[in-house]
Amino acid sequence: MALKYLVTGASGQLGALVIDALLKAEDPASIGALVRRPEAAAALEAKGVTVRVASYTDAPALEAALAGVERLLLISSSEVGQRAVQHQTVIDAAKAAGVSFVAYTSILGAKTSPLTILPGEHVQTEEALAASGLPYAILRNGWYTENTVMAAPQAAESGALYGAMGTGKIAGAARADYADAAAKVLTGDLPASGTVYELAGDTGYSLTDFAAEIAAATGKPVAYTDLPQDAFAQALEGAGLPAPLAAMLADSDHGGSQGGLYSDDKTLSQLIGRPTTPWQTTLRAALV
Repeated sequence: MALKYLVTGASGQLGALVIDALLKAEDPASIGALVRRPEAAAALEAKGVTVRVASYTDAPALEAALAGVERLLLISSSEVGQRAVQHQTVIDAAKAAGVSFVAYTSILGAKTSPLTILPGEHVQTEEALAASGLPYAILRNGWYTENTVMAAPQAAESGALYGAMGTGKIAGAARADYADAAAKVLTGDLPASGTVYELAGDTGYSLTDFAAEIAAATGKPVAYTDLPQDAFAQALEGAGLPAPLAAMLADSDHGGSQGGLYSDDKTLSQLIGRPTTPWQTTLRAALV
């Protein structure tokens, strides 16, 4: 069955929003959703889209799932350390299946980022796409505001927001903003192969700003406490996070202190045709 669009990771937080964005403009019959777990299919099928099942590690299933697909959104795997191999498997399957265009969700400033953990596999994937011969575009997504918002309830409770960002700023945007951008790139006239979109929110905030907004929203005193990178990683582990995730978050904060999470490029808002969602709006919605 031919499908104009297929979104991988379609049951995930970003993928589900991309499906919703596509449904606003496209016929549900033209939209496909790739999931790795059959039990994730029902909610997507209820929206009228076609669901196909395959993991990023199952090459034969991927090739079957991509058969008849014209435009593919490859949402990066959540398995840091295994991404490059998994993405290569998807790219190979896309080429074998005759996919006409691939868009990939990378990271802001991938090739120059001061972050040391996250960018590497994104760069490898960008290079794999360039070597594949497939027409493609890169969506270098900046920080999701929701990532920072996760710490807000605990900060409101304890009166302290911890991090290793120093005075660095985050040009974050809501996941829905990035999802709308992905849908825009997939639909309509396709960009020239190799086009790179650096995507970030219209306004930046420091973690001091973020703590002040939590305080304003809750009426409770909240202050930002800056920690060295290693101490922040240890604090996250102490709060119950697995060591690799704690290290990744601490590294992202440290990279953010060097400008790695900030951009004043307004490509995202230009692409979606509206201002990006104010970070204050996302934060306050989570604290209601």
